[in-house]
Order: sequence, then structure tokens, then C-alpha cells
Amino acid sequence: MQEVNLNLISDQELLLLFKTGDRKAYEQIYHRYKFILHNHAWNKTRNREESQDIIQEIFTMLWAKRESLDVNTNLSGYLYTSLRNYILNQIVHKEVQEKYITSIKSFVDQEPVIADHRIRENQLKALIEKEIDALPPRMKEVFLLSRKENLSHKQIAERLGTTEQTVKKQMTNVLKVLRGKLGLWIFFIYIFRF
Repeated sequence: MQEVNLNLISDQELLLLFKTGDRKAYEQIYHRYKFILHNHAWNKTRNREESQDIIQEIFTMLWAKRESLDVNTNLSGYLYTSLRNYILNQIVHKEVQEKYITSIKSFVDQEPVIADHRIRENQLKALIEKEIDALPPRMKEVFLLSRKENLSHKQIAERLGTTEQTVKKQMTNVLKVLRGKLGLWIFFIYIFRF
């Protein structure tokens, strides 16, 4: 059977191959659209690293949804819309996060501290430490190096002999787990107080 030159086929033909899990078709889609999408992301964020992260997320989501994609989908339109929606969701998320941070900072800045408050604070700290201890070993190690030793992603990657991208992904996963288990409010108190 003669191998198809993926550079020469249409997006629809590429999508057909991609839907079957063809990795080479996936790579071809990536190489066809990564620069266009990266430029668009950069125009919106003005941040190179953030743009790269967004592109990685878009292509990760594309792979995850490959079986449910409609073959008649306009691939470039689909990727552009996915990128736009992802960026809009990030903006909304940042605005909500900033409101929570402002609220929590004002709570933390309040002066009166009573015994009952100290007890609850210690219980909260114990709960947080318990959830950290329950993390998978590598995630826990990355989190502790970041939060307790204040190491950058680059420093952690060098210490653990891995890539900075892997460390960044581990931190993202740790923060998602902790937010899910502790709730957003408790999570932010931990980040800013302890």
C-alpha cells in the first residue's frame, strides 16, 4: 500500500485520517496551523510563553475530541474558534481569580485574631497538609519545591532532571487537585497565608 503524502491532502482528508487516531495526520494538522494559531494567541496575550501554553492546550483538546469531530468541520475555523474561546475563558477566569484574591487579602489583613480563629486556622492548615501528603509522590515533590523552597520551574526541572514544561504541567495538575479537594476559597487562603 502506497503511503499518502500528508502535505498534499486537504483538511477534510486529513480529518478523516485524524479521526481514526492517525498520529501522522495529527502532526500534519499541528504543523499546518501552529504558527497561525501562535500568532493569533500572541496578538491577544502579548506573552510568548502563555501563547505556547495555549497552543499546546488547543492541540491537546483537539486530540482528545478527535473521534467526535465532524468530518465536514472547517478545520481552520474550528481551531481558531477553539483558540478564541480558550482565551476568553482564561480572561474570565483571571477576573474571577482577581476578585477572590482581593477578597481573601482583605480577609487576611483584618487585625482581630481570637482563640477560636487560631483553632480553625490550625485545623485548616492540618487539612491542607493532609491533602498535600495524599498527592502522588512526584506531584508532591514538585509542589513542595515550589511552595516551601520557593524554587522556580526552571530550578525544579534542573534539580529533578526533567523539563521545565513537565514541571509546569505538574504544578498545574497539583493546583487543580488541591482546588478540587479543598475548594477555591481554602486554596487561596493557603497560597497567600501559609
